[in-house]
Parts: sequence; C-alpha cells; structure tokens
Amino acid sequence: MTLESASAGVSARGRGFLSLTAIGVLALTACSPASGEATDGSTETANPADSGETVTVEDDHGTHEINLGEVDSIGAFDNRSFRTLEEFGVELSVAARSLMDAQTHGYADDEDILDTGSHREPDLEQIIAAEPDLIIGGQRYSEYYQEISNLTQEAGYDTTVLEFDEAVNSPETFVDGLMEKTQSLGKVFGEEEKAQQLVDDFQTEIDRVKENYDGESTVMGLMTSGGDIQYLAAETGRTIGPLFPTLDLVSAMEQEAEDESHGDDISVEAIAQADPDWLLVIDRDARIEGDGEDYQPADELIAESPALQDVTAVEEGNIVYTPDNMYLTEDIQAYTEFLGSFADALESSQ
Repeated sequence: MTLESASAGVSARGRGFLSLTAIGVLALTACSPASGEATDGSTETANPADSGETVTVEDDHGTHEINLGEVDSIGAFDNRSFRTLEEFGVELSVAARSLMDAQTHGYADDEDILDTGSHREPDLEQIIAAEPDLIIGGQRYSEYYQEISNLTQEAGYDTTVLEFDEAVNSPETFVDGLMEKTQSLGKVFGEEEKAQQLVDDFQTEIDRVKENYDGESTVMGLMTSGGDIQYLAAETGRTIGPLFPTLDLVSAMEQEAEDESHGDDISVEAIAQADPDWLLVIDRDARIEGDGEDYQPADELIAESPALQDVTAVEEGNIVYTPDNMYLTEDIQAYTEFLGSFADALESSQ
C-alpha cells in the first residue's frame, strides 16, 4: 500500500487506518534506510503492522491471513475488545459506539466513526457504508456474525470478520479465553508486547486472589439493577460467575442460573439464610442510570439493607464491587481492576 493510498484511507469519510504511528512510519519510508536497517547500520526487527507482513490468525471460525498493509477500514463490535483496540492505537471507521462507555472509550464520542448502535436493533448498513477490510466482532454482536459476513460479501468487499469468543463463553475456559482473545488481537495488530502486558497484569491479580483466599470462605455473586438484587450463580452467572472455577471459590448457594445474562431474582431473606462470607457485586446501572433520579447504588441496596446487617459479608465489610463500567465493558482491563480490589480486600481481612 502506498503512502497516498494510506493517507486517502485515513482522510476519506467513513475510512480508518491502524494508527497514527503506522502512518508516521509509512511517511518516513521514502527518506529512511531500507526496512529492517537502523540508521547505524544494525538490523532491527520490523513490526508486522508497519512492514505489511502477513500474519496467520486462528479465530472461532478458522484460519485467516491478514496483511495490515492492505487494511484501510476497520470495524469493531465486540465490547470486550474496544479498550484493547484503543490501547493498540487502532483507528476505527465503524463500530457499535452505542455500546461503549463514554467515560473510558475515546471511540465513544468520535463522530467520525459510523455507529451501528445497540445490539438490540443494530443498523448494519453503516458497516457497508464504511467499506471495511477487517472487522472484530463478538460478544453482544455475536448473533450477527453470519449476517455481517453475508452483507459484506454481497457488497463485493473482501472483508475478514474475526471473532474470539468461543473460549470466553465457557466458564471452564473463561479466564484463559480472555487472555487468548487479548493475545490474538495483539498478533493481528502487531502489538504483541502490549497485549502480553495486559495478560500479565490480569494474571498477577488472579495469583494475588488465589494466594490470599483461604479456600473455605463462602462467596456469592450479586447484581443490582432497577432497585432490585439478582443472584449470579457460580460458574454460569453473568460476569462474576465464570471466576469461581479459576479462583476455586466456594459458593454460598448451590443454585443453577436460569437467566445467565441478567441474573435470577433473589430475596434478601435468601441471601441472609445463605450467609456468605464474601459478596462480589456488579452494579448494572452505575453507568447506564447513574445520573437518574431513581438510581439506587449497589452499596445502598446491599450494605445499607436492614435485612442484611447480620450477614457475615455485610457485618465484616467483605463486599467487593466491580468497576462502575464493568457491565458495559466486561473486558480484561475491568477484570484486572476488579480482581485487584478483591485481592486487596482479602489481604486486609487477614
């Protein structure tokens, strides 16, 4: 790809390129030493994203050959990947911006990125308008994989659609899947070192929790939403459930999830009867309804509930809340922050 075509890809409406860094490297090519040769004559290892090298990537649907030198337009619809892509410096031309957290994603307010909207009623025609060469799909948009693939084919685009969700969707492989997803994205965009750092940070907090958890204290996952409390079953319950197998947490209640997406109804009396030693809580409305008049914070519903004052977790202050944006992101960064808070609380309780 020439410098002219790269510049056109960046400036044209609805088009995007990998990063400002990549563009800068291309611009310097004409007046720099040959690729792989440093100014002092020594040989350097070229970044695949900058050199136009083809990389082979395995995703949920097979093997793909990707040459970023031939990629001008990128779409992203996996909320678990948004912050990682942003950290890699990836510029998007189309994305599900309505699913992004404006307080943590610079993409969210970027009007140059076409918005396909929520997964409830997505405007997939925006994808066609962006003429994408590469798409990162998955999570809330996973049900549209085939439709997106068909749309781009019918439009005559040679679009590669990637998804890295299979392992993440299983409680037994959730943690490893989140790491593998991050590493795969690093490989795709030539940012393997940054990807590995995200994985290492995540692993560090996992290890800290394991080191400080006594293996006996009972744990319960809860989610608050609309003034109600929902139970998140060990393993299968949303966001928190998949952490139980990896961390070897003892569940305070043996009950399978009926609603894995939004939790099951549970009374404060049932929570009191289970008497968990620890409560792990996600506040669904913290970012969605945080400014609303009817919003009730999770700590108000749980820590201040008169009916729960004799519960061990409440009595001893063993309540750990996820980051406010976790319901929207559910990414490796949010899990790292949450597990760090859990590890700190476990250390302090000893």
